[in-house]
Amino acid sequence: MKIVTAAEANRQFSSMLREVAQGGRVLVTSRGKPVATLEPVRRVATARADAAKRRLLARLAAVEPVGARDWARDELYD
Repeated sequence: MKIVTAAEANRQFSSMLREVAQGGRVLVTSRGKPVATLEPVRRVATARADAAKRRLLARLAAVEPVGARDWARDELYD
């Protein structure tokens, strides 16, 4: 893991992002203490999230709407 100061991170942010996009990790320190870690986003849970989204949409489609709506969306912005 690469360690950089906050000042270095500020100056080299674009190159740090490129490094992280390629799988690297960067620890940012301020006054010698760790304050942040930059690491690639984990995409492992996307299949699980997609399945949950499908179940939610199916459930919402099966439920009857509650309450009457006697206003139009445009009226909200008047």
